Amino acid sequence: MKKVEKKVWPEYFQQIVDNKKTFELRLNDFEIEEGDTLVLKEWDPKTKSYTGREIEKEVGYVGKWKIEELEKFWPKKDIDSKGIQVISLK
Repeated sequence: MKKVEKKVWPEYFQQIVDNKKTFELRLNDFEIEEGDTLVLKEWDPKTKSYTGREIEKEVGYVGKWKIEELEKFWPKKDIDSKGIQVISLK
């Protein structure tokens, strides 16, 4: 099990702290797996600096897809025009 550190903007950080946001949508440019710890560090894009707040969350399910793989569910034109939702289940 490893720790992975990532930036998160203040409005999303607060939603995570308040347990309203229970998922992360990230570019698949790093390795992470179930059981790892995601260290989210609050990053202010206006000041381009960390605020000093951070939170650690245990990683549960990790799904990884490329747009082409999603085309088995929806046409690319629909993905392009409507986007994709990530839905948290409680």
